[in-house]
Amino acid sequence: MRKFWRKIYLIAIVAIIIVLGGCATTSKIPAGEQLYNGMQLKFHAPKGEKLPSGMLEDLTNSVNVRPNNPWPLVSPYKRAPWPLGLWIYNNMSDSAVGIKKWIYDKLATPPVLVKDVRANLRVKMLEQILSNNGYFGSKVTYSVETGRNPKKGSIRYDVLVAKPYMIDSLEYISDSTLLGSYIDSIAKMSKYLVAGQRFCVDSLSAERVRIANSLRNRGFYYFKPDYIEFMADSLIKSGSIVLRLQLVSNLPKDARRQYITGAVNAFVFESQGRGAASPDTISTTRGNVYLFPPAKIRRNLIPSCLSFRKGRIFSIRDMNRTQSRLARLGIFNNIQILPVVRDTNSINPKMDVVVTCQLGEPIEASVEANVTSKSNSYLGPGVIIGITNNNAFNGGEKLSLEINANYEWQTGRNRSSLLNSYEFGLTSSISFPRLLAPNFVKRNRRDLSWTQLTLGADLMNRPHYFKMAEFHTGITYEWHSNNVTYNKFTPFKLTYNKLMNRTVAFDSVMQANPAIALSFESQFIPQMNYTYALEKFCEASKINGINLNVSLTEAGNVFDGVYSLLGVKGEKRLFETPFSQFIKGQAQFVYSRRLIPHLEHWLVSRILIGAAHAYGNSSQVPYSEQFYIGGANSIRAFTVRSIGPGSYTVPKNMKNGYFDQTGTFKFELNTEYRFPIAGILHGAVFLDSGNIWLLKADPLRPGGQLKGNTFLRDMALGTGAGLRIDLGMIVVRGDLGYGLHVPYSTGIDRYFNIALKNAFAFHLAIGYPF
Repeated sequence: MRKFWRKIYLIAIVAIIIVLGGCATTSKIPAGEQLYNGMQLKFHAPKGEKLPSGMLEDLTNSVNVRPNNPWPLVSPYKRAPWPLGLWIYNNMSDSAVGIKKWIYDKLATPPVLVKDVRANLRVKMLEQILSNNGYFGSKVTYSVETGRNPKKGSIRYDVLVAKPYMIDSLEYISDSTLLGSYIDSIAKMSKYLVAGQRFCVDSLSAERVRIANSLRNRGFYYFKPDYIEFMADSLIKSGSIVLRLQLVSNLPKDARRQYITGAVNAFVFESQGRGAASPDTISTTRGNVYLFPPAKIRRNLIPSCLSFRKGRIFSIRDMNRTQSRLARLGIFNNIQILPVVRDTNSINPKMDVVVTCQLGEPIEASVEANVTSKSNSYLGPGVIIGITNNNAFNGGEKLSLEINANYEWQTGRNRSSLLNSYEFGLTSSISFPRLLAPNFVKRNRRDLSWTQLTLGADLMNRPHYFKMAEFHTGITYEWHSNNVTYNKFTPFKLTYNKLMNRTVAFDSVMQANPAIALSFESQFIPQMNYTYALEKFCEASKINGINLNVSLTEAGNVFDGVYSLLGVKGEKRLFETPFSQFIKGQAQFVYSRRLIPHLEHWLVSRILIGAAHAYGNSSQVPYSEQFYIGGANSIRAFTVRSIGPGSYTVPKNMKNGYFDQTGTFKFELNTEYRFPIAGILHGAVFLDSGNIWLLKADPLRPGGQLKGNTFLRDMALGTGAGLRIDLGMIVVRGDLGYGLHVPYSTGIDRYFNIALKNAFAFHLAIGYPF
C-alpha cells in the first residue's frame, strides 16, 4: 500500500510540472512587449587582465534586475522554469472571492517586462563603474535575445574592457602648517597612494576617510573626509594618472585646530532619574565623578574605564574605548560622551569631556527553553532559568543564579514507566570585571577582562537504573587578546561525582561491564582547562567568516604529581575517595559563506572533533566527561544519547537504558543553508552527520571501538528543515530532522536504513545550532 501511494504522489508531481510548464506565462503580455527572462553579463578584457572581484560584484549588482520568481540557489538573475506567481497572475482574477482571492493577493506577481529593466540606463551605470575603477574608455553594449517564444526576451550585456590607468605619481599638500605636515605624513604611509596602483575612486574615498580618522585621533576633532580633495590628471602622461592631494578652499577654522583634552567629568544617575540635586563628588587623577544618590558605584569603577588624560591630545579613539568599556560593564542602560570646546582663542584650545551614565535595572532574568520530540514516542523538554544582579557590590560585579532542568518521558501505549528521566542543576557564580590575578597575560586593554567564581550542583536521574549527584566549584579567567580572539583559562575546578541510588538492574549491568562501572565510580575530578576562540570575517564586505574554538582539559596531573613527590604509590585518594586523571581535547571550526551579495543567504558548515583518554590514577574517563551526540545542536534527526558508540545499539530489553551511549572520541559534520523568508521569519535546510566511538575496546559494547575500516559506515546521517524567528537579541528555532542512516542494523538491508515512522525528530530551541 505504501508503494502504491508513493507512485500516486510521483504521478501527481509530474502532472503539476507538466501543467505549469505547459501553461502560457505570456498570455497577458501587451502587444510589442516581452517578458523579461533574465540577463547575461559578458566581459571582453585585454589578455592577461583580470577584473577585481569587488568590481565584478558592483558591475553585476548594477544590472541585477530580478525576473519573475528567480531561483536564488541557481541564479538570482534568471527566471525559474515554472514561475508560480506569474502563473497565478495570468490564470486567476483579482476579482475572485474566497480562497482564490486570498491566493491571488498573496502570491500573484505581475510580469517583469524587458522595457522595465531600462537597459540603456544600466549601460551607462556599467561604464561609470568601469571609469571609477580606472578602466577609462571601456564600452558597453546590450542586446535582447529571444528564443522560440518571441514574447520572452533576455538581455545580454557585452562589456569591452579597456586597459586600466595606473597611478604614476602623487603630489602632496603644499600647506606648511601643522595640519598639512600631518596629512603628508599620513598619506605617505598609505599602501594605495603609491606609483603602480590602479586608479580607483572608491580607494581614494577610503584614503580620505583614513586620513580624516587619523587626524581626529591626533586632536583635529572637527576634521572631515570632505575637506580632502584628490585632483587626477591623465594628460601629463598617457595611460597614467598623476594625483594631487589638497585641502578644500573653504576649510573651516575649527578643522585646522588641534585640541588638547581638558577637564574630564562623569555624571552617574539612578535608573529612574537624576535623583538628588547635590551629588557626591569623587576626584581622581583620571577625572571627576559626580554620583547622584541613590545611585551607588565603587570609587574606582568609572575612572578605570576612562581612556582620556588631561593635557593629552584629544582623540576619538579614547572616546570609543571609554564607550566600549562602560558598555561592557553591563550596568548602564544609557551612556553619552559629549566633547565641549573651550579656550578657542588660545594657541592650544581645550576640549572638555562630559560623560553621562544612567544605571539600568540591577536585576536581570533570562529563560531559555528547548523541546525535543521523536517519532518513537520520546518527548524531552528542557529549560534554563537565570537571575543576575549586574551590580552586586557596586563595582559591576555580576552575581548569578542559574537553574537548568531537562525531562524526558515515553508516550504511547508501550510507555515503560510513569517515573521518567530528568536532570536538574543549580549553579551560582560571581563575576568581577577585572582579572583577580597577577598581570601575567597579554590582553586587549579596550575590552574588559573577567574573573568568575562558581559553585554548583547537578542531579541526574535515570529510572530503573541510577541517580547521580555532581558538585563543582572553580575559578575562571576570561580576556581578549585582540578584537577577534577570546581566551578562557580555568586554573582550578574541582568536581565531585557521587553515585547515589542504584537498582538491581543497574548493578547487574555494571557487574557485566566493568568499563562502564568504572566511569560511574564516585570520584573527585580536579581539572585545569584552557579555551581559545577566534571569530572574524576575512573581508570588510563580510562574505567569508570563520569561527575556531579549541579547548584542552587535564585532570588529576597536579594532584598526582604532589602525591608522587610525597612518595604515595598505587591508587591515590583525596578525602578517602579516588580522583580522576585524564586528558580531553575538543576543536570546532565553523565556516560561513554569504551566497548572495548583500542578502542574508548563508551556507554555514561545521566540523567538530574531540577525544578523551584516561591514564595514571584512572582507567576510564568519568561518565560526566565523556562525549555524546544527537539533539538540537548536534545531529538533529536524533535525540540526545540515542546513537553510538560506533555501531553499538542498546539491547531492546533495556528501555530508557542509554546511559551507556557515551564515548571517548567524537566526530561531527554539519552544514546548513540559511535564508530569509519574510520579515523576522527565516528558514534553513540542513545535513548532519557524525557519531561517537570508544578509544578502548569494550566487549560488552560490540562495534563501539573506533576503527578505520568501519569509520564511514559508523557515521549517522540525517537531514531536515527548520524555521527561525529572529528577534534580534534572541533567535527562536524549530528544526524537524529526518534520519537517513544509523550505523547499527535496523532490519532494512540498505544504506538508508531507517523506517519512515521512526525517522522524524523535532527540536525547539533558542539560538543557532552553531
